[in-house]
Amino acid sequence: MTDPVPVASAFRRSLPAWAGLFALGCALLLAGLVRLPPIDGDPATVRRLHAAILWHSLLPRAATALLAGAALGLAGALLQRVLRNPIADPSTLGIASGAQLALTLALAFAPGLLAVSREGVAFAGGVAAVALVLAMSWRRGLDPITVVIAGMTLSLMAAAASSALILARGEYVLSVFIWGAGSLHQQSWHAAQALAVQLALGAAAAAALLRPLAVLSLDDAGAHGLGVRLHAIRAIVIGVAVGLAASVIAQVGIIGFVGLAAPALARASGARTQGQILLAAPLIGSLLVWLADGLIQVAGGDLVPTGAAIGLLGGPLLLWMLPKLKPTTPVLAAAAPIQRLHAPWRTLAFLLAGGVFVGAVVLLVGRDLDGWAIAGSPLLADLLPFRLPRIVAAASAGALLGAAGGLMQRLTGNPLAGPEVLGVGAGAGVGLAAVLLLADAPGTATLMAGSAAGALAALLAILLIGLWTGFGADRLLMAGIALGCMGLAVLSAVFAAGGWTTFRLLVWMSGSTDKVGPPEAVAMALAALVLLAPLPLLARWIDILPLGSAVSRGVGLPLTAARLALCVLAALMTAVATFFVGPLSLVGLLGPHLARLLGFAGGTVFLAAAALIGANVLILADWLGRTLAFPYQIPVGLFAALVGGPYLIWLLQRGPAHRG
Repeated sequence: MTDPVPVASAFRRSLPAWAGLFALGCALLLAGLVRLPPIDGDPATVRRLHAAILWHSLLPRAATALLAGAALGLAGALLQRVLRNPIADPSTLGIASGAQLALTLALAFAPGLLAVSREGVAFAGGVAAVALVLAMSWRRGLDPITVVIAGMTLSLMAAAASSALILARGEYVLSVFIWGAGSLHQQSWHAAQALAVQLALGAAAAAALLRPLAVLSLDDAGAHGLGVRLHAIRAIVIGVAVGLAASVIAQVGIIGFVGLAAPALARASGARTQGQILLAAPLIGSLLVWLADGLIQVAGGDLVPTGAAIGLLGGPLLLWMLPKLKPTTPVLAAAAPIQRLHAPWRTLAFLLAGGVFVGAVVLLVGRDLDGWAIAGSPLLADLLPFRLPRIVAAASAGALLGAAGGLMQRLTGNPLAGPEVLGVGAGAGVGLAAVLLLADAPGTATLMAGSAAGALAALLAILLIGLWTGFGADRLLMAGIALGCMGLAVLSAVFAAGGWTTFRLLVWMSGSTDKVGPPEAVAMALAALVLLAPLPLLARWIDILPLGSAVSRGVGLPLTAARLALCVLAALMTAVATFFVGPLSLVGLLGPHLARLLGFAGGTVFLAAAALIGANVLILADWLGRTLAFPYQIPVGLFAALVGGPYLIWLLQRGPAHRG
């Protein structure tokens, strides 16, 4: 039971900080009201125009910011409880990616639908994505691990599809970035009224669900022993959270980070019981969105979308609160393989042989202007300098990302952890964006140098924060997510601005091996060998860390040193892969989960399987990307999602059905 004295003390210590932020929000609101735009004309007309701007734009905007932040904070708190995961948020279930894909499809192929209701299209896309996730997880009793894996896989698949459509039809759908960055500009009270109704319904439902939510803190066996119908409770809680998040996305676009950060900041402020978190998270979410939007208005309008500004504001705030964040129980400790392999090394040999076979097919089979062709000896000699470096780069990057994802999941005990949670990919993107914005027609070497500098800065930042916080698993996750959100906020602002830079960044973020030549392929292969070689020596750490800090210390594991070593290794793997082929985070999520679901359990064989699966997926995805739409190139990230995602979802269905 939580001791009420420390909880009350934590609340008192945090109260001045939140009171100060609230006062800052009020000051920003007043500053925005004072800075009404100058209008020429007689005083009576000016007063009427200023009154119209005040009542139909500024005040509805402030109300929308408060209500949207509260709805996202409450949705995040509900999802983190029902999914038993401290980094779950509305994006986990694919709500945002589904809404964005629906809008992209409508803009590209049926723009008339947007004239009827843009909000309806976005809402339908988000709800459809969640419905698919629930359908894929229903047989497993909406088991939290199954839900988050299915949700993240579907989310990344939808995001990859959206990116491919934008690259293919950018002249029609580029405006989706403006909506996707989250804009609170208002011309009426319509959005505020809709959000107020949804928030009132969601708050009432959350209050009624307090006791069932307490039961969800038990494991499934304990809940069944109390006669609780987990299917029904989980479906209802997820439904409430989805309704809240989808309504915000439909009205104002994608505002990320709030749903994740608000419950974490509530816990760091001293909230311990579920009732305290459900009360504090909406208030903190409101404050975050309100402050970010106020800063934007005072700084000069909508040059930076609100969704992007929140990452720049909330990221440092979350980093500042990290030392107060209490650890949670590792999620993966109970995530055993569906059926443990009796001869894992034999299956590893099969995966390796399969990779060699796939590599040979990719090397020999391709398309030219006359159709499909198998390269014979004279032609193969000409094609080898072009095809072989791409195969080596794809295999090396896939292996590094798969192993990095496995390391992060074992290090943190969290199924949502992947290479991207360290923020290295986002840092590389910021470095690349800086070069594109500051240099005229930068060359490949300059672009790669900027990407490397950004990735290195993110790596150094995460290591310094880790040393400051003792490399606790939850704190490491939150620190990486905060840094990543800050980087993605910058990228969102660049995307929303549009132009040539947007397309260059989007191509990089979608993943590509077509710029890799023989020197880069050799460098990648050597880096992969050097970084993967130490993994067998770290097998004991990898096996023990998912069991939690107490168990690790009890068996004499040097906890801080182990976490530091694995974090550095995973970050370097991610940085190398991102540097050459872009941030293909889905491979880092798919590889470890496919390895676990196939039956790999031990530390060394698990990571070896994750690396081999990542390599195979990326080799095949790169070949499909360069052949199916020949002579055009399709981003490798899209096919990585289409190759591995459905197989992962199919594997999730293989386990025994859970009781509801």
